[in-house]
Amino acid sequence: MSSVNKVILVGNLGADPEQRALPSGGLVTNLRLATSEVRKNKSTGQSSEHTEWHRVVLFDRLAELASQYLTKGSQVYIEGKLRTRKWQDQSGAEKYMTEVVADEMQFLGGRGTDVRSATTATTVRTQIKAPTTFSDIDDGDVPF
Repeated sequence: MSSVNKVILVGNLGADPEQRALPSGGLVTNLRLATSEVRKNKSTGQSSEHTEWHRVVLFDRLAELASQYLTKGSQVYIEGKLRTRKWQDQSGAEKYMTEVVADEMQFLGGRGTDVRSATTATTVRTQIKAPTTFSDIDDGDVPF
């Protein structure tokens, strides 16, 4: 039986994207994404907001687009998978970090009503209010 590892997040960046080059020459961008939910206490009736922070990693074209167009406070849709990394710190203790490796990203609340999106494939989708998909557009045809 197969399994599924899929994460969908819609949230706001808590800081500007952090981009760096990999030794292989590719790009990687890290995002700190906040998602929030409002909870209502049944006994008191008071509402409180709970914020969860997520580490998001983007590679290559997605990394470039995120670094170029996103800033602290930007709202973004992320689709990807969970990955847990393990390493040893300087004292030899094992450390773990779970992060979302993004396969797809959509910029929400962009300039005016324009919302841009990109995927790791050569397909780029543009969305204005209702989703419209253009599956035959190369990255070179996109003006951003």
